[in-house]
Amino acid sequence: MSPHPDQAAPAAVRAIRDRHAGRRALVTGAGSGIGRAIARRLAAEGASVACLDVDRRAAGETAAAIEAAGGTPLVVVADVRRGVEVRAAVGQAIADLGGLDLLVNAAGIVTMSGFDDVTEDEWDRVVDVNMKGYFLVAKAAVEALAVGNNPAMVNITTIEAEVIVSTTGRCQVHYNASKGGALMLTKALAAELARRGIRVNAVAPGATNTLFTGTSFADPDVFAVISDRLLIKRVGEPEDMAAAVSFLLSEDASYITGIQLPVDGGWLVR
Repeated sequence: MSPHPDQAAPAAVRAIRDRHAGRRALVTGAGSGIGRAIARRLAAEGASVACLDVDRRAAGETAAAIEAAGGTPLVVVADVRRGVEVRAAVGQAIADLGGLDLLVNAAGIVTMSGFDDVTEDEWDRVVDVNMKGYFLVAKAAVEALAVGNNPAMVNITTIEAEVIVSTTGRCQVHYNASKGGALMLTKALAAELARRGIRVNAVAPGATNTLFTGTSFADPDVFAVISDRLLIKRVGEPEDMAAAVSFLLSEDASYITGIQLPVDGGWLVR
């Protein structure tokens, strides 16, 4: 099945001018995919953005795109599994930005091993990036956020934090566990940080047009397998996720905290 012509992805998800004017943002995983789209969206809406990634070159490419569009980005580098690196990079971002108002945890990895063949090293690496990394970055940023301008945090989870997505009978148990943990971390942080004026939410992408898993959901053969689950007959774009993140970070969402917002084309409905 091909995407329905009436539900094709928009050429671009339009940024809302000045929505985040004067605000200072840190986006992890900004070197590619959803993280890159988020960094570019926030910059287009007026934020000064620090692009954090383990890959300096990739983060630099995102920053160059932001700068070419008139934004004011900076690049910081860290492996989010390493507390020393995280504290140094987040501290540098805060110092260079002059504070921090917005935080997005978008760094993430997956391996496609099933339960029978996933190794302890794989488990540790995926859980450490997808859950521990969110904790370490939040921990390093919280003092600056607490005195920021309408501070807010968004964590990127997945619909697989709630449901198992398997077309072959094999499940990525390490990935599911890590993202389920990230969802509960989001809720716990929302409860813990409310007294400090920080809202915390999550965005849960469904099938998204990136190469995160090593294959593209937009490939016609792959899309044919998943299309029956989608009410909106197209694959999500990174820009769709960025739009949802921008909303949750904005003052339009000032009475929203502790939720996970699915951006999944209706996958979770059935």
